[in-house]
Amino acid sequence: MTNKQAHIIDDDEAICDALAWQFRTRGIDCVCWSNAEDFLAAWQPDWRGCIVLDIRLNGMSGLACFDALLENQCPLPVIFMTGHGDIQMAVGALKKGAFDFIEKPFNHNELADRVLAAFEADEEKRRVIADRDTVEERLSALTSREKEVMNLILEGRYNKVIANQLAISMRTVEAHRSHIFNKMKVRSAVELAQLLSVLKE
Repeated sequence: MTNKQAHIIDDDEAICDALAWQFRTRGIDCVCWSNAEDFLAAWQPDWRGCIVLDIRLNGMSGLACFDALLENQCPLPVIFMTGHGDIQMAVGALKKGAFDFIEKPFNHNELADRVLAAFEADEEKRRVIADRDTVEERLSALTSREKEVMNLILEGRYNKVIANQLAISMRTVEAHRSHIFNKMKVRSAVELAQLLSVLKE
């Protein structure tokens, strides 16, 4: 399952049906789950989209489900549906990394807007992770000496200064610089710095 989907977890069948209808009118693919246990048993790491999760459920609570998702490093954004008395719990979930919460009774169209925003957040997070993996793969191809030279390049040191500091020839520094740029697939020190910035995100 690689298409984006909103996973609605609510034990109220009428709410699930109403949300599913509203989401589909907005072009949002969705699937309903009547309890957290079934969702957790079915969840796969490659699922994309978001989770719309009721805080109060029969059986495992929404908060317990959220904790299980965090433990399993599930990347999907979670939007909590909360009753008035659950707001404090929802705020606590936000501090743990939940995407948002929406208080009942809510506007179904407003919730659909939040789902679409969650879809975008999920895609952005995956892009950053993919970029980070790519950069780390390129870095792993550098020798320890090339990494040493690279760090000095990033500090803005000239080839002559690098050569003196490492007690190597200018020609050797130039060769290292060429190899670094080739392996990192960049054309300049500025591009190199920009590429490595994804590791700090």
